Amino acid sequence: MNKMFMSLIDEKARREFTADESAYCARCGLSEDQTTAVLQRDWQAMLDLGGSIFYIYKLAMMDGLSMQYLGGVFTGMSEDEFKAAMLAGGRTDV
Repeated sequence: MNKMFMSLIDEKARREFTADESAYCARCGLSEDQTTAVLQRDWQAMLDLGGSIFYIYKLAMMDGLSMQYLGGVFTGMSEDEFKAAMLAGGRTDV
């Protein structure tokens, strides 16, 4: 899955992915669970299935999402709450 995410740095690959996401996932050898997570943009499932946040972010960028958005998803915060927590020096409730 990480190799597929990394391939998205190439503009041609992004066009191919956008044209048929399911076929692109199949061509990259993703499992059914991985493909479902990608197609549904289930960010936590992608992480749980072995995705690296740094590679998952390549897909998030295609959707116009920020790293702070993903940080919020993975910590149960909104994007704005996550940004505020980082500006305040990080989470203090852990």
